[in-house]
Amino acid sequence: MLFDVLTALQNLGPVAALRASRWVYPLVNAGHIAGLALLVGAILPLDLRLLGVWRSVPLALLARVLVPTAMAGLALAAISGLLLFSVSAGKYAATPLFWLKLGLIAAAVANALLLRRSAEWTLALVPDLPQDGPGARLRAAGALSAVLWLAALVCGRLLAYLA
Repeated sequence: MLFDVLTALQNLGPVAALRASRWVYPLVNAGHIAGLALLVGAILPLDLRLLGVWRSVPLALLARVLVPTAMAGLALAAISGLLLFSVSAGKYAATPLFWLKLGLIAAAVANALLLRRSAEWTLALVPDLPQDGPGARLRAAGALSAVLWLAALVCGRLLAYLA
C-alpha cells in the first residue's frame, strides 16, 4: 500500500518534471542547503549559549534573532526536502537511514517545542533578571538539540551517498 502511494507520488506530472529538469532540481537542492544553513546556523549558536558559551551576550537578544531564523530555515528545508523526497520517494522510503533522519528531526523539533514551553526558558529570556547562567534543564536541552540536529544533518548527507 505505501509502495503504491509512493510510486503514484513519483509519477505525478510536476514531480516527473522536477526530476527531469536540468535547472529546477538543482535549485530545489540549493534551497534545501540554504534552509539547512539557516536552521543549523541559527540553532548551534543558541545551543552553545545554553551550554554557557558567550555568557556576556543576553540569551533574550540571541533568541530574538536566532529563533525566527531557525524557524524560517526549518520551513525552507522541510518544503524543499519534501520536493527532493518526491523525486525518489520509493528509494528513500526503503532506506533505514532516511527514517532515522526523520526520527532525529522529529525529536529535535519536539525538544525545541518542549524547551519553548518551559518556565525556565521563559525566565531565561527576561533581560533584567539576574542569572548565573542557564540551569541544568536548559543546558541539557541545548546539548540534546545540538546532537540531534547535527546527527540529522549527517544522516541527510549520508543519504546522498548511500541511497
